[in-house]
Amino acid sequence: MKEKDDFAYQTVYRYLVRLIDEMQTDSTLKMPSLRQLARRLRVSISTIQSAYGLLEQEGRICSVPKSGYYAMPGSFDGEAACPGGSLLDRLYHNVRRPGVTMLSGDEPHLLLSLEGALQSTERELMRQYPQPLATGFQPFGDLELRSALAARYTRNAQDCWHAEQVYVGPDLLGMLKIVVQTLNLVGTTVLVESPCTWTVLRLLQALNVQVVELPLGEDGNVRLTELDHLLLEYPISLAILPSSLNPVRGTRQSLDNRRGMAQLLNRYGTWVLENDSHGELAFAAAGPCLRELIDPQRLLILGSFDKVLGPEAPYGYLLCKQFDERWQAYFLLRAFDLPPVRQKAIARLCNSGRLDEHLAELRRTLEARMQQMGELLDRHLGCWLRYELPVGGSGIWAQSQQCVDMRQVFDHLLQRRLVIAPGELFSLSGLHRQHLRISYALDWSQDVAGLLMALGEALQQARR
Repeated sequence: MKEKDDFAYQTVYRYLVRLIDEMQTDSTLKMPSLRQLARRLRVSISTIQSAYGLLEQEGRICSVPKSGYYAMPGSFDGEAACPGGSLLDRLYHNVRRPGVTMLSGDEPHLLLSLEGALQSTERELMRQYPQPLATGFQPFGDLELRSALAARYTRNAQDCWHAEQVYVGPDLLGMLKIVVQTLNLVGTTVLVESPCTWTVLRLLQALNVQVVELPLGEDGNVRLTELDHLLLEYPISLAILPSSLNPVRGTRQSLDNRRGMAQLLNRYGTWVLENDSHGELAFAAAGPCLRELIDPQRLLILGSFDKVLGPEAPYGYLLCKQFDERWQAYFLLRAFDLPPVRQKAIARLCNSGRLDEHLAELRRTLEARMQQMGELLDRHLGCWLRYELPVGGSGIWAQSQQCVDMRQVFDHLLQRRLVIAPGELFSLSGLHRQHLRISYALDWSQDVAGLLMALGEALQQARR
């Protein structure tokens, strides 16, 4: 299967998993037809068939001849929890199962969605363009969206971006893979801040990229002497660092620390890939982002829309002022077929200011839920966990106050249809074994206090 089909297939699969979970009951429910879904998601029927095929293999749906596909009733077998697999494999296997609650997710859009505005903008565009949108061949992404992103990242006449320096692709990880392959990073060494999102870590590992981890201190700052040592000792090809907000801990470096880190990276001539996937989820502004301090000739910016707009807008994007021919050659070769109407709809949300209005409200909602989760943690887990309230994002990074086997905590909660992300998932070198991430971007109609009490019981049982 071609790579572009892989990306479309993954996107459709994620959409269907969410759809099945939303309609989960004790009875069998009919799924949309292949043709309906193909029209709704603007992909080929064969792509829908591939996604349905995997869901059928997993037992989440069944096909009835001459009738269609049906979502199966919720069921859970604790003994079938992917025994023998890695911790990450078991997490992925179980979080997709019916009736399971993910306590460590990273989906801020669940608290406040812009899906309705996105769909209404699409309908308006389709009325404006009653015929199929004839945008010509745009392998680098829709020009209107690329222009909107360039404008969004432009600070002034000197620090500016242009549409030809922006590339739009299927999703964030797909764009990171493009960076690794286009810059020939396979077999080289990349520096990351730790804790780091597990999807990024595992993708780098799968692509045979050596990862060097730079742990954050208790105060959320980087130890500059350690960074200096790593840059001197290792042939670092690229540093992948957040724009301002660590997406796992929700902490932010002090301005002086950020400037000191940028000075070291500039002095060593290190290429920097700024991961801006969570940059706009900080509750309050606090000085310049990393990209404003890094040599622009050695800077790449990676971002996506899914954290804000949800799975209906999974697209990732890349900004770079160098290697034009390399990026263009890669995108021309892959020829990603992304829906032009949806890209234009996202661009209209950006240009009209509706995205900024939504972000402001989303940040307020996240902060309120963060405070609520902090109160519940103090009430039910105060003797078991210590933590600092984050300054942004969708989760709380907590550490056990007593030595526990966090894998045992994971297994115990799994029997209660509750999935957590132990801290070791956010490292490749065995760091953070006494940590876990607790999300406050979840369904608050459920008994959140009960979930935390179950976590407390699991921590007590796993005490060494």
